[in-house]
Amino acid sequence: MLFSNPVNAASDPSPAPFSTEQKEYLQGFMAGVAASGRFPLTTAGASGPSGVTASASEPSVHGTPLADLCKEERWKHAENPLDAWERLLAHVEADKFPDAENMYRFKTHGLFHVAPAQDSFMIRLRVPACEITAHQFHALADLSSQLGNGHVDLTTRGNLQLRELRPRDLVSVLTRVQELGLTSRGAGADNIRNVTASPNSGFDPDEVLDVRPYAKAVHHYILNHRDCYGLPRKFNISFDNGGSLTVAADTNDIAFIATRVVCGDAISNLQSEISNPPAPGVFFRVLLGGITGHQDFARDTGLLIKPSEAAAVSAAMVRVFVEHGDRTNRKKARLKYLLDKWGFERFLEETRKKLSFPLVRVPAAACEPRKPLIKHGWIGPYKQAQRGFTSIGVGIPVGRMSARQMHGLAAVAANFGKGELRLTVWQNVIIPHIPDGLVASVCRQIRHLGFTTEASSTTGGIVACTGSRGCKYAAADTKGSAAALVKHLDGSDLLIEQPVNIHFTGCAHSCAQHYCGDIGLIGSRQPDGTDGYHVVLGGGLDLEQGIAREVFRGVPAGEVNTLAEKILRTYQTRKASGETFAQWSRRHSVKELQEFLSA
Repeated sequence: MLFSNPVNAASDPSPAPFSTEQKEYLQGFMAGVAASGRFPLTTAGASGPSGVTASASEPSVHGTPLADLCKEERWKHAENPLDAWERLLAHVEADKFPDAENMYRFKTHGLFHVAPAQDSFMIRLRVPACEITAHQFHALADLSSQLGNGHVDLTTRGNLQLRELRPRDLVSVLTRVQELGLTSRGAGADNIRNVTASPNSGFDPDEVLDVRPYAKAVHHYILNHRDCYGLPRKFNISFDNGGSLTVAADTNDIAFIATRVVCGDAISNLQSEISNPPAPGVFFRVLLGGITGHQDFARDTGLLIKPSEAAAVSAAMVRVFVEHGDRTNRKKARLKYLLDKWGFERFLEETRKKLSFPLVRVPAAACEPRKPLIKHGWIGPYKQAQRGFTSIGVGIPVGRMSARQMHGLAAVAANFGKGELRLTVWQNVIIPHIPDGLVASVCRQIRHLGFTTEASSTTGGIVACTGSRGCKYAAADTKGSAAALVKHLDGSDLLIEQPVNIHFTGCAHSCAQHYCGDIGLIGSRQPDGTDGYHVVLGGGLDLEQGIAREVFRGVPAGEVNTLAEKILRTYQTRKASGETFAQWSRRHSVKELQEFLSA
């Protein structure tokens, strides 16, 4: 715990000093407090509790007349979804499923009625900085067995989902989650989703900064400020430690990338560009507007901020979005569209008005270039920064595990590590702090649970959203298709030198970010009602950033395995030496790729 300082009053009446982590957390937290105190949510004038301003003619929400609001915004105006406890109690007492309005309200509490895919509820939990304890893992496994379906799904935001919950158990589920020190508040609807962090933060030998304290500061800031809920649409924030593993930061609305400013010509040259160039040290570069389902990545704003300013900058940017985002058309209500409308300059100027410190923009040339990332580095053993210790990445097939498997992983973390697990945005788990001499034994135990500890170049990067078995929006059984492809490729003699990522997503919401995969598949219903996929090629993140191009439409689900293998074999035989899949596919036109793969 961040603030645990046990003291024996009889022997030492003076309090123990704060640790470095506690100091960093407090700096971020207090910077956020400073940002919130100066600028309340509501506009000037007679205002209600939900940002409603009454004018002489007609009340409005942040300047939008009530009559123009979409239905979700009208529901939020009538009653804040955070105040739905009595509604939940009534549904529990009656053991009934919600109507459309209450279904929306309950999402703010992380509860989703997923009919018709399943006539039951799913709960999505927040796991700040993607860090969870063995104790919490054990308890969630028990909760899933006792009140759910005995399985848990890992998500592409480094958190967890429990499924097949009955209405009568909702309050029990929520209270048990809260008693574990976890929460599902704001995990759905128009809220800031799980705040992610590089999964190897704190033990990555290549990291620029341990970003966990800053991600957690933003998480707790959100939980304690009601005006950080009820945004125009959902909102994603991520912290990248600048190290060896990607956290897909450039797919987020706000991305903080740890970087180092160094001495030399780059700094000297800044004297003519900005009045107060930064001293050498560690900072965050700030990126904005990622939404890959709409084919856009977060873009570098030029902002270079101190790590202790991250919570305040996050809060200020969120509040600008709250006040000015579109509340009439939900298809245009994400941050990207406000940036498209205003431009970055105006958005940053509005952000600056909400802060008690200046914003400094610095060319990227003043920062150290990012080191290469380890693609599929979230699976397998890797030496830690701490001498004598190794982290072990655990491959979880399609991100789904049973309660028995969860208990097994929690036991490994507690018995051989320090009782800590990290969740990744690639639907896998990392167990850190394993003594080097025990790595082989721990890997055997993990494999005995049915997981992998060796990264396959073809299957190590397969991710899948929930799919039609558990989501009403999905047009295909993505997890079933992904699992079938894993089995097919593992049983083949295919050997690929360069790792390849394959993303299965069920619908245009793109929870599995199909446009970012080397190979992306998005569910499509076939004319006969069966599952199918549109296939895109050449996407990538971070240093390989790019939106994949559509190459095939309406591929029957039963043909996906054969097509995927053919794509991979064609790449392997036609690529240049050392060429990645992204490089190979991008240097060919869509027509050329179709000809290669249809022959």
